[in-house]
Amino acid sequence: MATDDNAARRGTGAREPGVIQTRGPSTAHPVTPGIRTATAPRPRTGGEGPPSATTPPAGGPQAPVRAGRRVPRFVWALPPVALLALVFLYPLALVVQQSVSPDEGGTSLAPYGDVFASDSFRSALTTTVWLAVGSTAGCLVLGFILAMVIAFVPFPGGKAVAKFIDVFLSFPSFLITLALLFIYGNVGMANGLWTDVTGASSGPFDFLTTPWGVLLAEITYFTPFVMRPLLAAFSQLDSAQLEVASSLGAKPARIVRQVILPEALPALAAGGSLVLVMCLNEFGIVLFTGAKGVTTLPMLVYSKAILESDYPAACVVAVVNIAISVGLYSLYRMVSRRVGA
Repeated sequence: MATDDNAARRGTGAREPGVIQTRGPSTAHPVTPGIRTATAPRPRTGGEGPPSATTPPAGGPQAPVRAGRRVPRFVWALPPVALLALVFLYPLALVVQQSVSPDEGGTSLAPYGDVFASDSFRSALTTTVWLAVGSTAGCLVLGFILAMVIAFVPFPGGKAVAKFIDVFLSFPSFLITLALLFIYGNVGMANGLWTDVTGASSGPFDFLTTPWGVLLAEITYFTPFVMRPLLAAFSQLDSAQLEVASSLGAKPARIVRQVILPEALPALAAGGSLVLVMCLNEFGIVLFTGAKGVTTLPMLVYSKAILESDYPAACVVAVVNIAISVGLYSLYRMVSRRVGA
């Protein structure tokens, strides 16, 4: 009877307890209670994740790829440094070498002593400093006023004037000097109009050949170098601050002093330092104005080297001029870092 019952169960598809049945002609495997049986892994499809780490990549095993040797960073800096040394540092070294090489031969600091003891050098140094300081002060005042007018006072053509300032920066300095000569020179338009109207033999405008003419020319030429950073700073100023200050009853002078000026200090420091360095090294304006009584350090270098053929003295003056310019530029960088420019 037991044999018949087992056959009946197999015929009807009933499962015997403790036995796993598989499809096909496989045999049943007994299962021990409490122990899980392992099943064969299913084949992976395309979306079920990455293949196993033990599975070799398609196409067979590949050889490991070795990373190439990286070039040190300083190697890329060598070409520009070599070009800078050839174009700038080597001629500068020749100037310094010539400044300590007197005509008698050898190496000596005697040219420095002779130049520093001469009245022409002290006079040129004094003239250079006061012209540079005066021109810088005039550019700061005039540039600040003009930049405020362009930035905060709406008028027709204001944007065109701002664009013209960018173009003006590309003009050579002697071009501005020639324009002033055409207007205020001895035979310029202003003197010509005066003589035509009054019948006088000469006009009243003869200041271009004096230090004041050089000062006027430098202020005219270098003022846009102050206006450009100021206009950039004013463009970042929130106009709501001006409106709030005006609505609270602040007068225009107070708004300028407490709202606009603090925002303009970094731009004023940057523009003023740049103008000061450029005025110290200006040569074209002094030469083209024809101011014979005005001798600056660049003009002294020209006269020593070209007119007197005293090359050691010319190189001494050039080294002093370079030292002053580098010192002022270092001071400008220190100040600009403190004020946040």
